[in-house]
Order: sequence, then C-alpha cells, then structure tokens
Amino acid sequence: MTRRSELPKRVYFDHNATTALRREVVRAMGPFLRARPGNASSLHFFGQESREAVEEARARVAALIGAETEEVVFTSGGTESNNLAIRGVVSAPGRRAGSPHIITSAIEHPSVMRTCQAIENDGVAVTYLPCTGDGIVRADLCACALRAETALVSVMLANNETGVIQPIAEIAERARSHGAVFHVDAVQGVGRMPIHVDDLGADLLSISAHKFYGPKGVGALYVRRGTPITAIHTGGGHESGLRPGTENVPGIVGFGEACRLSRIYLDDETARVEALRNRLEQGVLACCGGITVNGAGAPRLPNTSNFTVSRIEGEAVSLNLSTLGFAVSSGSACASRSGEPSHVLRAMGLDLVDAQSTIRISLGRENTVEDVEAFLDVFPGVVRRLRELSPLQG
Repeated sequence: MTRRSELPKRVYFDHNATTALRREVVRAMGPFLRARPGNASSLHFFGQESREAVEEARARVAALIGAETEEVVFTSGGTESNNLAIRGVVSAPGRRAGSPHIITSAIEHPSVMRTCQAIENDGVAVTYLPCTGDGIVRADLCACALRAETALVSVMLANNETGVIQPIAEIAERARSHGAVFHVDAVQGVGRMPIHVDDLGADLLSISAHKFYGPKGVGALYVRRGTPITAIHTGGGHESGLRPGTENVPGIVGFGEACRLSRIYLDDETARVEALRNRLEQGVLACCGGITVNGAGAPRLPNTSNFTVSRIEGEAVSLNLSTLGFAVSSGSACASRSGEPSHVLRAMGLDLVDAQSTIRISLGRENTVEDVEAFLDVFPGVVRRLRELSPLQG
C-alpha cells in the first residue's frame, strides 16, 4: 500500500480550465448557503437581504470592467453569456431588415463557434475570420467582411488554448462604425489582465467567475445601455428581463467577492505569474528539441503557455505528467473529450499531427517557483520516454 507521504506533490497547472475558490470567496458565500436563504425577488426581510447582496455584487463586477452597475446581467457562466449575446442580438426586434449576418473568428471558444454553427441552420449567415500563424485575428479582414446586413461581430479577447490576446479595440472600431453590435468573449481575460469596456469598445462582454477564483455556475454579460438585445429564454422578469430565473445568490455573492479581490491583487499577481511562465518556457525550450511555443510572437495572457511537443501525442504527455503529480491540459477543457484536433491550432496552420501533439500549461496564484522547477526536473524524462515509444516518429 502506498503511503501518503510517498505520493508525488500535486501541482495544478490548468487554471484556464477552472480555478480553486479563494478562502475569502468561500467565507462571503457561506451565510447565503444556509443562514440567509431568501429569494432575491421576495419582499420579506430574507429576500431583501439577498437582493442587497446581489446588487452589491453587481456593483463589484461593474467596477472590475469599468461598466455601469445596471449594465451587468447575471448568468450561469460564459457559455450562457455567449449564447445570450449572439442569439439575443440576432433575435432583437428592430434590427436591420433581411437575413442577419454575423462575423466571428475561426479560433473562438466552442460556446461561440457551435452557437454560430447552430444558427446558420436558421438562415443566419456567418463569416469565420481566419487568423495568422501566431493566432491573431486581423482587424482589416473584419472590415472587409462587413455587410449591410451584419448585425453582430463576436471576437474573443484572449484565446483559451494559446492565451493570445486579440486587437479588440481595432476590431471594435470597424464593427461599430459600420453599425454592428460588437461582442467580446472575455472569459479568459477578466481577472488576468486590466479590462475596461470603453477602451475595448465592447457593446457586450462575457465573464465567468470560475476563471478567477470565484464559484462555478455563475457569470455575467455586460450589456451597454441601448444595445439591441432580447431574452432567449422565457419566464420571469429577472435581470432586467434578459435572464429569467431565480438568481443564484450564493454564487453571485462569491462572484462579486472574486471581482473585489481581483481589483486589489491583479497587478502584482500578473507580474509574478508572468515571471513563472517565462521561466517555464525558457526551461522547456532549453531542455528538449522539437518544441514550439504556439503564439509566442503575439501578445499573450501572462499565465498561459501552449507547447507543441513534436510527434508525441499531447494526451500521452498530459497523462504521464499526471502520474508524476502535474495537472496540465492537452487542449481546451470544453473540447477535451471530443478526440478532435484543436480547431484553434489548425486555424493557426498546424498540421493534424502537430495539432494533436500539444499541451497547455496555465498558471495561477497558488503556483510557485518550486512548482516550475519541479516540472522542469521531470519534463525532459517524459518527453524522452514518449519519443522512444511514439508511433508518430518518422
């Protein structure tokens, strides 16, 4: 029987998939899980306690992104926010006559890509913009794709697989000058980089709490005042009529606390994590040949590295590292069970084999220099063993 002391230390390097709740967030949520059970729509004192907590959290979310409080609509997370943004604009009354047109990119999160693919079946035309080899979506290509009937442009702020940051303000300028609504999936960016909705030029912006140490199952859609959008679900009049359903009060409170803490610690934590990421990349590239950092020539999130380990399956690398105590990803968590090569890496020009020979490391606040050095101690051995066994070697 293996003793606990003999087990490898468990190191979490998958923060782009999800993050652990901060202790302060757990404490803030606690009373609303039991002692303060009120429905935020109820008129009695329990309900009013919950309503006050929801509105305080709304103000904290707004403050983090430079929005007005009433422009924040709570949802169940990034996927719902993206669906509401896309379907809500396409279905909004008073939009331009004729079949609507949407512009998005070929590297979006599945919650955007698959929503756009689904509404194509309903007669909505969609243009998927390509990206450069570094994963950048060019603003001039967006300008060329705009049509008279373009209702919405939706481009992510930071890619969930590569961490590449898009020229959002430039794309927004093209879209909005044409009269199109501009949506930003900012799920990977909020809490990891400074964000102000006016600087980005966003009309709609999606957020998910669990990407920056808040609870799972809660998020928000920023809706700039005056943006044409309608609810995509029917029910009560919650969230200014855009998101019917009883509010997740404990989750919303935790979300608000995560936003408050992010405003305090963002600058210092960004610098610290970026230094760890840079040391990790330097060590990986020095220890093994045939490794490429995808998106290295573009602006990136400070915590994210995406490596192609040539001719070794990424899943094999991930599983071997897991047995040694390191949790990394072989792609997006939302598509990891599909078995398909990354659509993001394919759009960046990687062939089928290299697209499946990739791992993602995403660092967070719990990670230390010691974690990175421990990883660099074991990683060369993993690569060497797998290359000896790999059927992909030619």
